[in-house]
Amino acid sequence: MLEIFIQTFFLYFIVIDPLGTTPLFLIVTQHMETKEKIKTALSATIIATIILLFFALLGSSLLSYLNISFPAFTIAGGVILFIISMEMLFDKRQQRKENDLDYNSERVSVFPLATPLLAGPAGITSVIVSVSDIGNNFTNQIVGMFSLIIVLFITFIIFFIASKSSRIINKKIISVISRVIAIILAGLSVQYILDGIKFFLA
Repeated sequence: MLEIFIQTFFLYFIVIDPLGTTPLFLIVTQHMETKEKIKTALSATIIATIILLFFALLGSSLLSYLNISFPAFTIAGGVILFIISMEMLFDKRQQRKENDLDYNSERVSVFPLATPLLAGPAGITSVIVSVSDIGNNFTNQIVGMFSLIIVLFITFIIFFIASKSSRIINKKIISVISRVIAIILAGLSVQYILDGIKFFLA
């Protein structure tokens, strides 16, 4: 049981990548007050937990029923991330937010934080594959899902700390970081697409 917990914990921690997602969290919530940032962090991690647990329980059956392959899901996630990266790179995201009077923290918590950044194609695929590898042992399945919940709880804690201390970060610095991360996200999105094509042709 301990071995399964450690293996799944590190797998989910690497795939969900709370440390790498924190700068993105700060960027998309930079216009919010501290309480609203914390509310957004909590909503995003809860929604991501529900999505990933759903796919842990029913993912394989659902994708098979809908005739959706892993390559197709990976490519779709890559396209979404690429759009996000382009908006960030050319500063269109902030402009669109300012022009959107109905913009609120609930929308950010769902997209892009909960999905595709936390519960993205890599996370969903990893959860489905991990559950399949564990097998039908109920106890081991519970241990694997518990490690997933722990990772997402740690993610919330990191977001919470970032929300409290984000005031020390200058807006100009955030803007520079935003563009750097946009380039990294663009590369990651292309990699998702290439991986999807690779899996499809294999």
